[in-house]
Amino acid sequence: MPARNSLSNYRKLKAMAVAEGAAVFGVADVSAIEDTFCIDPKSACKGLDFGVSLGVRLSDRIVGTVTDQPSRIYAFHYKRVNSLLDEVALKVSNYIQSCGYSAFPVPASLVEDWDKMRGAVSHKKVGYLAGNGYIGRSSLLVSPKFGASVRYATVLTDMPLKADKPLKAGCGTCAACVSACPARAIKKDAKDFDVEACRELLKTFANRPGIGHSICGICIKACKGK
Repeated sequence: MPARNSLSNYRKLKAMAVAEGAAVFGVADVSAIEDTFCIDPKSACKGLDFGVSLGVRLSDRIVGTVTDQPSRIYAFHYKRVNSLLDEVALKVSNYIQSCGYSAFPVPASLVEDWDKMRGAVSHKKVGYLAGNGYIGRSSLLVSPKFGASVRYATVLTDMPLKADKPLKAGCGTCAACVSACPARAIKKDAKDFDVEACRELLKTFANRPGIGHSICGICIKACKGK
């Protein structure tokens, strides 16, 4: 019975998320990475061993307006996609709670540690464990179907759910993001990603008229997935 409930719960949450605008959905067992969460107090997420990974796709045409810097319409679109993600996560959380379980919706774009560019929970790591993509050279989560053009949010929960598995995939020989990055932060070996160089360029972009947010979009435009 528990296994059947886990699959049934998974299907219901996925159907709800897709109906609300999510293009990508997966569930991860996050028990092994809970100590990496920047949530204070830690007790707030204790026992929430499943992470529901929700992804909303960015508009290809709007991503296409990014040149050697983010465009104003991309900056606006980015913020609106984050708002939609937070709304989807909230609705999923409310449903979970109505079923008698606990839920902790983690905002799509909340930075807790700017030096390391870390959020309260790594949506990238949860998404990877949930099978929604692989970690690319750009240090972004890359969807095989949509590339890096997806924004993510996470809902932590104790609702019994079927957990997905990480994908056995990677960038292969593609290095489009390496040559596209104006900060030279992306290297052929993903482990060598230069966080500081990326962060400094994001600060520069954020101060430009009509942007006002630490975004870039250049590597996202370059990444098509595989």
